[in-house]
Amino acid sequence: MQERIVSALHQSEDDPQIEIGLRPRSLQEYVGQEKIKEKLKIYIQAALERKEALDHVLLYGPPGLGKTTLAHIIAWELGVSIRITAGPAIERPGDLAAILTNLGHGDVLFIDEIHRLSHSVEEILYPAMEDNALDIIIGKGPGARSLRLDLPPFTLIGATVRAGLLTSPLRDRFGVVERLDFYSPAELKQIILRSANILNVKIENEGSENIARASRGTPRVANRLLKRVRDYAQVKADNVITGVVADAALQMLQLDQKGLDEIDRRLLTALVEKFDGGPVGLDTLAACISEEPETLEDVYEPYLMQLGLLKRTARGRMATSEVYTYLNLKTKADPQQKLW
Repeated sequence: MQERIVSALHQSEDDPQIEIGLRPRSLQEYVGQEKIKEKLKIYIQAALERKEALDHVLLYGPPGLGKTTLAHIIAWELGVSIRITAGPAIERPGDLAAILTNLGHGDVLFIDEIHRLSHSVEEILYPAMEDNALDIIIGKGPGARSLRLDLPPFTLIGATVRAGLLTSPLRDRFGVVERLDFYSPAELKQIILRSANILNVKIENEGSENIARASRGTPRVANRLLKRVRDYAQVKADNVITGVVADAALQMLQLDQKGLDEIDRRLLTALVEKFDGGPVGLDTLAACISEEPETLEDVYEPYLMQLGLLKRTARGRMATSEVYTYLNLKTKADPQQKLW
């Protein structure tokens, strides 16, 4: 999949140091996800008063919405250390055992893409999450024996974009399960203004609003667009991001006011032109635009569905009437329809 500036996935151009600097460090600084924040405040305060480890937390939702940031904030609010890894990085049970035995009392273990843990590694997690114990098999064959090691109480925070791929035994062991939703333009504007202040970028309200509208409800995209518009303002304007400058920069990036880029428009156009608005199967539509079905389902479709431009049905994907308006086409219900 080619890198798109509006993709919520991590990209090669994203500087980890800059991203870390832009992340809020406390729940008070964290913008958006108000219901989740309110619940986490209660859970964290209760755990601190009891001097216990916070219950295990599962965060799921589209990429770029702040799951990793929330994990760091939870650790900061608890006053404990955080150990970060990813599901694909833990190849053998021994890898996970090494991580678990090095955790301190109440520490946070954050596993990104937790749905990609292997079955053998996942089996090690069950007693660790439930009983704070680690079961190790020593030896092989008839002489093998099981050894149980006690672990200090800890908090596992798992993050995934596909919660449905988690096995039921693993999912049931999380005491706190929360879904992160897309952000409103007003919330994204606050994030952009905060990031601009950290980056020492001069930006006007109208400029931040225009960037927020094109950010696809995703803070990661908002920060990435801010950096690209900053470059444009530095070279083409007076180092100030006004509404006009932001619009010109977004036009250069081939983004419209809804945050849709050329690939989004190609998908919608193919759906209307080649399949008469649908319904069409996921695999067929993905092949038509030369993408993987999983990429189409996880990356492209959520935002198009949020805008009401696409809908999933039992028979396949369908374009809504809003697509015809957006593409300036006549609806397929019109007997005289012409696509252009």
